[in-house]
Amino acid sequence: MALIEVLVFLVPICVAFVFGILIGWAWKPKWAIMGSDKLSCFVSKAFDSSFPSSPLASVMSPLKGLRSKGSEAWTLNTGEDKTQSSATPNEYEDCSMLQPNEQKPNFVNKEDLEHLCQLVEMKDGGPPWIQMMDRSAPNMSYKAWQRDPKHGPPQYRSSTIFEDATPELVRDFFWDDEFRSNWDDMLASSTTIEECPTTGTMIVQWIRKFPFFCKDREYIIGRRIWESGRSYYCVTKGVPCPSVPRRDTPRRVDLYYSSWCIRAVESKRGNGQLTACEVLLFHYEDMGIPWELAKLGIRKGMWGAVKKIEPGFRAYQKARASGAPLSRPAFMAQINSKIGPEYLRFLGDTENLSETQIASTSDKPSGRNIPKLLIFGGAIILACSLDRGLLTKAVIFGVARRFGNIGNRL
Repeated sequence: MALIEVLVFLVPICVAFVFGILIGWAWKPKWAIMGSDKLSCFVSKAFDSSFPSSPLASVMSPLKGLRSKGSEAWTLNTGEDKTQSSATPNEYEDCSMLQPNEQKPNFVNKEDLEHLCQLVEMKDGGPPWIQMMDRSAPNMSYKAWQRDPKHGPPQYRSSTIFEDATPELVRDFFWDDEFRSNWDDMLASSTTIEECPTTGTMIVQWIRKFPFFCKDREYIIGRRIWESGRSYYCVTKGVPCPSVPRRDTPRRVDLYYSSWCIRAVESKRGNGQLTACEVLLFHYEDMGIPWELAKLGIRKGMWGAVKKIEPGFRAYQKARASGAPLSRPAFMAQINSKIGPEYLRFLGDTENLSETQIASTSDKPSGRNIPKLLIFGGAIILACSLDRGLLTKAVIFGVARRFGNIGNRL
C-alpha cells in the first residue's frame, strides 16, 4: 500500500515535469539548436519595418586582457570602492590604437544616424505607435509607446523629460558606464573593447545580472554620438566582435538596438525657458520569450524601473557640480561628429517613407488574446528554464506582479 501511495504521489509530478520539458522545447529559440559554430552576430538595421535577421534595456566578466596597459582610473567620487580601469586621453592618438595592423569596420555610421532621424521625425514608415504609459514624478515626466512590426520583437518609443537639466549632462549620464552601476543594479560589469577619439565611436561589453534561474547576459555594443546644435543623436546597437569569444555563460544577446535623441525643451513649469531636457528613446531587444508575455511584463513593470533613473541622474548632477573628474566613457561622450541643421532638413525633405502615426490611446495593439491560466502556466515554465533569452527587469518583476494578482483571484 505504501508503494502505491508513493506512485500515486509521483505520477502527477512526473507528468507535469514531462509536460514542462515539452513546452520548454517548443519555445526553444532557433539559436539554441543551430550550434555555436553556425551562430553569427546579427547587426541591426534599427527598427526596420521589415525587421531582417540582425541585432530591448536601454540598453551590462570584464575582459581585463583587452584593456590598455598603464591605464589609470577616471572615476566619479561616489564614496564606493569600485574602480574601473580606463586609459587617459593622450594614450589614444587614432582609431586603430588597439589593433594597429587592422582596418576597423565602421560599425556605427551615417546610415544609423539617418535611420534614427527618421524615427525621431516619425518618417520611418513603420506601423502606428500606441501609447501605453503617461506618468510623472516631481522633476521628471515619462511617456511610452509600443508597436508590433511585421517581423521581430515589439518596439518601444519613450519620451523622458528631466527638469533643470542640460542636454550635455544628460548625454554624459547615459554614456557613463562607470557611474551607471550606481543606479542600474542589473549592470555587473562594463568594459571598453575599442574606441576612436576622432569620432567618439566605442565598442563596449556589458554583462548584466539576472535572477538565479536565468543566466547572466552579455552585450557587445557599438555606439556613437552626432551633434547638431545642442541636440545629440546617440546610436547604440549590437555589433559583431570576433575578438571576444562567445561563451555559454553569460549568454550573448545579438538582437539589440537602443538609440535616442537628447535635446533641450521648454520646462513644463510654464516659464517659457528651455531649462528642461527631453530624451526620446527607441528601443528593442530579442527577449527569447513569447512576445505577448513580454509585452505584458513590460507594461506592468516599466514605471518601476524608469523612476529609478531620475534619482540616479540627480546624484550624477551633484557629483559633476562638485567637481568630480570625468570618467573615460563620459570623456568619450563629449567627442561628437558634427552635423548641420541643413543636413537634418535634407534627410527630412528627401525621405520618401510614409509618416508614422501615433494611434489613439483607446486603440489596442493587435495581437492574440491569451487565456490568463495558459499565460500563468507558461510564466512558471519560463521561470524554471535556464536557457531562456533576455528577461529585462521590467519583464521579471512585471510578470511576477501580474501573475501574483491573478493567483489571488483564482
